[in-house]
Amino acid sequence: MAFRRKQRESPLVDLTPMIDVVFLLLIFFMISTTFVETSGLSIKLPEASTSIADREPKEVKIYLSKEGVITVDKQEMSIESLQAHLKSFGQRSGDMTFLLLADKEARHGRVVELMDSAKNAGFGKLAIATEHSR
Repeated sequence: MAFRRKQRESPLVDLTPMIDVVFLLLIFFMISTTFVETSGLSIKLPEASTSIADREPKEVKIYLSKEGVITVDKQEMSIESLQAHLKSFGQRSGDMTFLLLADKEARHGRVVELMDSAKNAGFGKLAIATEHSR
């Protein structure tokens, strides 16, 4: 009695689910990576023991160097042109955050002057950037 042997088929491994998972992980890590935005100015931020992790998505970043130079969107501005720029936001300024990135060696009077300009322009939120102390 002769038995017929079954031909063995080679097993196929479906790689589609594994590729999907790899792409999902890649997208997750790309989105969760934080990017640090620098203005090109040499600013040493003061340190603080507490920090706020959540930042409002709508903000205006104002840089103040230790020499007193005001920079907005990589453009140097005088205090008068900054005030005009801040007033151009109009009603939206109440929901926006005025983020001040001042050098720790900047003159205190200049910092107060910038904060006063933000208040006069109608900004409801003020944040001063610091570096977390280690």
